[in-house]
Amino acid sequence: MARITAMSGMKFCGVAAGLIAVLVGTAQSRKPRAAAGDFSYYMLVLSYAPDFCAEPGGNKDPRECGAGRKVGFIVHGLWPQGDTSRGPENCGGSPVSQAVIQATLNYIPIPSLIQHEWTSHGTCSGLNAVDFFAALRKARDSVTLPGDLSQPAQSLQLTPSQVEGKLAGANPSFPATAFRTSCYRDGELQEVRVCLNKDLSPRACGQSAGECRLPSVTMLPVK
Repeated sequence: MARITAMSGMKFCGVAAGLIAVLVGTAQSRKPRAAAGDFSYYMLVLSYAPDFCAEPGGNKDPRECGAGRKVGFIVHGLWPQGDTSRGPENCGGSPVSQAVIQATLNYIPIPSLIQHEWTSHGTCSGLNAVDFFAALRKARDSVTLPGDLSQPAQSLQLTPSQVEGKLAGANPSFPATAFRTSCYRDGELQEVRVCLNKDLSPRACGQSAGECRLPSVTMLPVK
């Protein structure tokens, strides 16, 4: 009988421990996500289309990757960021209106990407969709791309710091530390990133902006 009682107690302890683990996990999953507007700065992300289109996998939209489109950099997004961590994402919201999409196509040529960027990042800005995409357009218009980077006719091989230096030289009102690069594993340039305050004035990038760690990046020609 004593053995049966001990075994029963062990089973009870195991069940209780399991219940506690479930309750703790449930409580953790119910932690409130970051509120819209709860971030430190914006990061304007400009994707380099020729390198993106050359990457393997995925269905590439012809509005960005079609032959003869001559697309260089496009706006990937305007991302709320924390100083030391990624900012909030997916804060909930209604779909973007067709009027907003039409106003933004010259910056982001793919309607589904416009919708995705609103859902993933714009909803966490604390702005409505009209104001957020107006901010995105204003942010992009504030940045000058160096001529030799915007539409290169042949492949370029540059260090990340050279790319960032060229951007800083073309935007003398920005701090040199306002620019970062990201790259694909094969060494092609993925994005340039521009850091902005909430009022869209330029600022130094925080740790969360990331950085390409490869010794050099390739920029394929725009065709």
